[in-house]
Amino acid sequence: MLTGFDQDALQTLVDEKVTFRTFFQKAKIHQNTHLIKGVVCGYRIEEIEDEFELYRQCRQMEKLIDELAKGRKIEKILRVEKK
Repeated sequence: MLTGFDQDALQTLVDEKVTFRTFFQKAKIHQNTHLIKGVVCGYRIEEIEDEFELYRQCRQMEKLIDELAKGRKIEKILRVEKK
C-alpha cells in the first residue's frame, strides 16, 4: 500500500538487488505518505529536509513497519478513509 508494489514486484526487486534509490524511484508512493510523522532512529521524520528525500522515504517506511508491528492498522497510519 505504501509503495504500490505487490508481492511479485517486490520479489523481482529483491532478485535484481536494486538500491533504495531505485526502489523508491519505481514505487508509486501513497498520496498520504507525508502524513507519516514521528521519530525513527532519533530523527523526526517531518523535519527531514526535502534535499534528503530518499532518507525521509526510508524513515517513513521504517515508521510504517514499526507501527504495523505494534498492531496499528495501515489505514490509520496512512489516514485512509474506510470504504
